[in-house]
Amino acid sequence: MVTQAKLQLEDLEESPSVTMTAAELKPILEALVYVADEPIAEATLVTLFGKEHQEGIREGLRLLQEHYQSADCGLEIKEVAGGYKMATKAEHHEWVRKYVKHHTPPTKLSLASLETLAVIAYRQPITVPEIQEVRGVNAVSVLKTLLDKKLITTSGRKDVIGRPILYRTTKEFLIHFGLKNLDELPSLEEFEDLARAASSEVAETSPSEKPDADFIAPQTDSAIEPVSSDGTANPALADSSNEATLEEPLEPVQASLSPSLLDGETSEIAAVSEAEQSTERGSDSMKVELSEDSEDETGKTS
Repeated sequence: MVTQAKLQLEDLEESPSVTMTAAELKPILEALVYVADEPIAEATLVTLFGKEHQEGIREGLRLLQEHYQSADCGLEIKEVAGGYKMATKAEHHEWVRKYVKHHTPPTKLSLASLETLAVIAYRQPITVPEIQEVRGVNAVSVLKTLLDKKLITTSGRKDVIGRPILYRTTKEFLIHFGLKNLDELPSLEEFEDLARAASSEVAETSPSEKPDADFIAPQTDSAIEPVSSDGTANPALADSSNEATLEEPLEPVQASLSPSLLDGETSEIAAVSEAEQSTERGSDSMKVELSEDSEDETGKTS
């Protein structure tokens, strides 16, 4: 496609130029701006149409921008990175975002990449040690990512010991963020406000869900039930603190058991008690017999 465009451009340059008015150039310029993958520069259009059309091109682009400023249009022609590009209007971005995010994944940068890119954008040209001094962490891997995405490029070497490489932003950086030039970057104060706003949006969480009916509350140090059987707050805890101290006595909890369980446990307790008593009586009788035997042995010896 690039080869065909070059051939067509050569054909137009070789063909005799026909002077066109700005009104005639306007729809052609609109089509060219629409099909261009990157912002199309005025110099490219002048090369395409000829120098005699330079004023007509400027007037045609101005007419196009005025036309798309109308409230009836959802698009606009913006001047981005030294060229002209068709884009959606800012007031419709929310609807466009809802549509696009379900079809094409947006270009995402990690927080580390954004921080490094911001440092380079505001302090370019800048070296790796200077970037790491600002961020306080190693930035080599992040720089490689930004270089792969062509958002930054090298800009010579700094005239100091070691001659470290300088880095700056690229034209792709302006295109990615929709900037005409670096002068349109927000001030540091505005940048900090945007960063705080983004942080607050990330910090927001969804409303907490209500606990299920079978949710069991964690055990507390107090043995008193926090809620009475009728669902109202227990008055015993109305004036007490949330934390129980070791000096506070714990009140026993009475559990309701069925009569069958109570009878069974009572019989078991009675059986154990009777066994203990019989064991004690047997030990006493053994002590008496042993004492009598010892007395007989003593009498025989004497």
